[in-house]
Amino acid sequence: MQSDASDVTGSFWTNRQRQASSLHEVPYRACFKPQLPKFFIERYSSPGDTVFDPFSGRGTTAVEAALLLRTPISNDTNPLSEILTRPRLEPPGLDEVARRLSSITVDYGARAGIDLSMFYHPRTEAEVVSLRDYLMERRESGKEDRVDRWIRMVATTRLTGHSSGFFSVYSLPPNQAASPEEQERINRRLGQEPEYRDVKKIVLRKSASLLRDVSPEVLERLSAVSGKARFTSDDSRDLVSVGDGTVDLTVTSPPFINLVDYAKDNWMRLWFNCIDAGEVKGRITVLSDLGSWKSFISATMRELFRITKPGGYVAFEVGETRKADLKEIVRECGTEAGLEHVVTYINVQRFTKTSHIWGVENNRLGTNTNRIVLFRRPAHS
Repeated sequence: MQSDASDVTGSFWTNRQRQASSLHEVPYRACFKPQLPKFFIERYSSPGDTVFDPFSGRGTTAVEAALLLRTPISNDTNPLSEILTRPRLEPPGLDEVARRLSSITVDYGARAGIDLSMFYHPRTEAEVVSLRDYLMERRESGKEDRVDRWIRMVATTRLTGHSSGFFSVYSLPPNQAASPEEQERINRRLGQEPEYRDVKKIVLRKSASLLRDVSPEVLERLSAVSGKARFTSDDSRDLVSVGDGTVDLTVTSPPFINLVDYAKDNWMRLWFNCIDAGEVKGRITVLSDLGSWKSFISATMRELFRITKPGGYVAFEVGETRKADLKEIVRECGTEAGLEHVVTYINVQRFTKTSHIWGVENNRLGTNTNRIVLFRRPAHS
């Protein structure tokens, strides 16, 4: 381990150090590994404490907090976040999922109303649309329960991908949906046509995978917390749903600078859940340059100071760019907001194929390091 006055560098968590729960295995763009929030939750909070994430995404912090008997508050302006997170705090049994799936009627004449022929075999499309219609009716009638929410979550993550575990023909990785035009190009390049995929069978198979680590003890832990968990959709600069001094620990990672278009990447998931993509795009903050990113982080830090209990902590994970040291910008913004900088953890991991894909050539600038700036709200502030 190496350190200076403010940075500590080492291998604090790896996949091999402690296997993460199978409940985390849902794809989403730009998410961190569950070992990261686990490290901070275990060290800087206690059972019963409130753990917050203002940019919840797929809900990694919320799920890990619940598994560790902390009460999560999961916030995200994208409504998909709650759809992906809440069901994993109240998982049903596999037998319940199987029975519910078998009760859903499929209309093999059903079509999406938009052209999805480049993604799905006609029979698969009918099964996807029938499941979508069933879930919409259950939600609108007020009959949706935890089994429906689980099936919705699993199906949302299986819409497109690059293996037989997804409903679609071979496509982009599941955290980034291809456009219809892009999928047509993929199909031509690979000389492929959508083959039939059994939607119910895939949902059940993925459910079994997600539930494989859910023991009676895990269910007991989640049951003790899930009823107290909260899901909010505030702008991180105006967290109106979170009271002053109510959060013990925040673990989060903010939006990238002009890199990820969450509405575009999730257009298929939004369609399946009957959510207007244009409305979501208007709610999600897109930061096009370093100046706007810093201003956004400054305003967010002021809100995090407000909602953090005196003596509570904020763990803020950032990436790096060749143009700026983002961890120093975050440190500056946090201290200006009144938080005390405790230490910056730089977690170094072994090089991976993913880093080569992104054109990264070393750990300093790569996806193989996590930089987490840890703050504390002064005890008497």
